[in-house]
Amino acid sequence: MIWGSGKVIACVGGLLMLLLADVSGCTTSAPVDNKVSQTTQLSLEKLRQQAQGITVKVMSTEFLGSGIILGRQNTVYTVITNAHVLRAGTSPYRIQTVDGQIHKANLLSKVRFNKHDLAVLEFRSVGTNYHVAALGYPPTAGDEVFATGFPFDQEELKVKSFKLTRGKVSLVLDKALEGGYQVGYTNELAKGMSGGPLLNSRGEVVGINGMHAYPLWDAPSMFIDGLQADENLHQQIIRLSWAVPIDKVVQMMPTKISPKITSD
Repeated sequence: MIWGSGKVIACVGGLLMLLLADVSGCTTSAPVDNKVSQTTQLSLEKLRQQAQGITVKVMSTEFLGSGIILGRQNTVYTVITNAHVLRAGTSPYRIQTVDGQIHKANLLSKVRFNKHDLAVLEFRSVGTNYHVAALGYPPTAGDEVFATGFPFDQEELKVKSFKLTRGKVSLVLDKALEGGYQVGYTNELAKGMSGGPLLNSRGEVVGINGMHAYPLWDAPSMFIDGLQADENLHQQIIRLSWAVPIDKVVQMMPTKISPKITSD
């Protein structure tokens, strides 16, 4: 159900930004506590602006998909995306940031995500600071969420402008599907939005987009441990878009570059 490798443009999705401190060292962010007042929720336009700052285009010789600026250490920025996004092309990879600048990117091949559909890139920027994502708590069923990224028009063979879609979390699985997908939501995902952020109403990243609803091929839904979902659950799964929850991403990132999710 994951968009495959080859010259296939991968899906992705969207998110939010956190203002960078103009200081050296690692920049990370903590989410707001769940008890926070509703007044901290962002307007749709503000959320869109913040998401644009942290959502990047992932490229090789061609556009591959989307990614999220997840951390910063001095002049080096960390970008998370889907592994299947990178499989759609070959190295060397490049990152295009919100200002249109294109940066050479290095794949951190030694980072292991244990069968999760994730990959990490790094790029360097001297003289220009970019926003880093704020991270939120894992969503629950019924939560409003926003998916962002850069859709690819297969008829016109070109990348469209930044897109944000609105929906709700419908299903959170106790056990992840293949690729680590565990959060199912109603938002539309288009090809090219894979690797982009799934955001909550405060603009915090709660997941990594990567799997769209109604796949073109008829395949059973498989869990990450190799077991097959029953038919009733399978029918629910194929009607939703899916993301890898951000807390799983944080757990698997190397300590020196891992962003933090903290609570009061």
